[in-house]
Amino acid sequence: MATIEFITKEDLDQFKQELFSELRRPGQRLHKISEQKEWLKSYEVRKLLSISPGTLQGLRDTGKLKFNKVGGLMFYKYDDVIALVEGKKIIPKP
Repeated sequence: MATIEFITKEDLDQFKQELFSELRRPGQRLHKISEQKEWLKSYEVRKLLSISPGTLQGLRDTGKLKFNKVGGLMFYKYDDVIALVEGKKIIPKP
């Protein structure tokens, strides 16, 4: 005979806390490298870095974050965004 296990509200709260603590760890990436897109749109970069549109504009203006403009959209290489977060200097290509 199979036993029935109930999930309580406390169980769900504990699971939520454990999940959030894992996601908040420094350097934690939500995607595996093979699943990560090579190019990100502006809104994706802002969400990833938790920054405002003005801050992103400042990173572009100062050359701290390289970008490519296609039509009216700005695209950023994922590797460049990670390098910025990790504090690595990005050397622009001539």
